[in-house]
Amino acid sequence: MVSTALASTLARRNVHYGWVVVAATFLTMLVTAGAMGAPGVLIKPLQDEFGWETSQISSALAIRLILFGLMGPFAAAFMNYFGVRKVIVFALALIGAGFIGSLFMTKLWHLLALWGIVVGFGTGLTAMVLAATVSTRWFVKHRGLVVGMLSASSATGQLVFLPLMAELTERYGWRATVFFVCAMIMVAALLVLLLMRDRPSDVSLPLLGETHVAPAPARGTLGAALATPITVLKEISTTSTFWILFATFFICGLSTNGLIQTHFVTLCGDFGITPVAAASVLAVMGIFDFFGTIGSGWLSDRFDNRWLLFWYYGLRGLSLLYLPFSDFSFYGLSFFAIFYGLDWIATVPPTVKIAADRFGREKAGLVFGWVFAGHQLGAATAAYGAGLSRTELSSYLPAFFIAGAFCLLASILAITLKKSGLTNPVPAAAH
Repeated sequence: MVSTALASTLARRNVHYGWVVVAATFLTMLVTAGAMGAPGVLIKPLQDEFGWETSQISSALAIRLILFGLMGPFAAAFMNYFGVRKVIVFALALIGAGFIGSLFMTKLWHLLALWGIVVGFGTGLTAMVLAATVSTRWFVKHRGLVVGMLSASSATGQLVFLPLMAELTERYGWRATVFFVCAMIMVAALLVLLLMRDRPSDVSLPLLGETHVAPAPARGTLGAALATPITVLKEISTTSTFWILFATFFICGLSTNGLIQTHFVTLCGDFGITPVAAASVLAVMGIFDFFGTIGSGWLSDRFDNRWLLFWYYGLRGLSLLYLPFSDFSFYGLSFFAIFYGLDWIATVPPTVKIAADRFGREKAGLVFGWVFAGHQLGAATAAYGAGLSRTELSSYLPAFFIAGAFCLLASILAITLKKSGLTNPVPAAAH
């Protein structure tokens, strides 16, 4: 295989193959995040062509976000049973099928089925759980940095492709954007097939930071793999750490994917800003997020993660409360894009680190999967709630005030985590 030969070549140069796996994962999450962000520039064109209301389109996006989150724990189980590479390729095929099918939709239920259910399942298999799984399987050293890099790819992908997709939509119609998304998915699937491996032992390597090659654990049965997420949930649901992480990540989703990613372009349109210009602001957020989230990963390896979360949520809340008073001028939006962008998804590395430290490395992916389910439930709440606010109140702004207030609450919740509880992993459940 290409990956085996490349791993041997890199090993002779003292380069761990885990970094190639990170690169393949980075591209996958970048592309799937771009697919997740695409509907943000397509709401208005769909309204114009089909006459659907914002709240109706938002309901499909809310379904997608819910499935995106709820699939997380089971995605980790599927990766444990089938392997990371097979799951990623299947997920990319599912996302592509959902977008190709949307080229022929004529009814609202077509949108709900394709962009809600099919794309929701597909993107759920390559959610943040993939980042947690890859980082914990391949790295001991630099794990926080890797989580930061992969988290940055997800958030950045949701934003940096938007100007191009907005331009394609404006010039050639929304179907051109769908074709663009499908092309990106095909490229990512090809590279995953060539380069992705499931574990370091597949290429006879130890985890980066260890010296001995750890054999892959016994796979077990599919039934046991599917039951494991439920077993883990029963176990961790008795701890306050899990519920605090779940609640804060609910608020994280409420204030990012569901609100800004889904509705920012349409919000700016209400203030006379073109879709391309609004998408460019989101791209600026994505650029600053890339550095902010990688920096967060670096910080999470060195500082108390509770206090990192306190500052991240608090500053995000202030930025959301500021936006309605920015007058949506060039300088006001630029300030918001930089300030908010640095903090877009910086919460992921500290959250993954706390989950891994508290519940153990082997279960980190499953635990974070359930925490991430909270993130997407929050995102779905904001996606539908903000759309309903615009339909019923003719304004998005109440949703921004609510999201900002919730972020301030999350900052307080983060510091209630007990520091002593972060160093005693819960024993692994029997598989």
